[in-house]
Amino acid sequence: MFYVYQLYSQKDKGFYIGYTTNIEGRIKKHNNGEVISTKDRRPLLEIYREGYISEKDAKGREKFLKSGAGRRFLKKQLRNTYKDLGITD
Repeated sequence: MFYVYQLYSQKDKGFYIGYTTNIEGRIKKHNNGEVISTKDRRPLLEIYREGYISEKDAKGREKFLKSGAGRRFLKKQLRNTYKDLGITD
């Protein structure tokens, strides 16, 4: 499986969107400080995940979710999660 995921930084209140084939291992690496782009943004919460059989589909979805339209989609899709976590972005 191929996964696209969104993390929320409790430190800077920002988001990170990524792609992986090993979701559990990748989340651990993020929270252990082993990923340069999120190392200084810990702790991180995984708030969204999608699974794909096709690598091309997953990479295409990651690209979309990183776009303005994709971020708007996530904000709308996760409105209750954002509200529960106190995310106002």
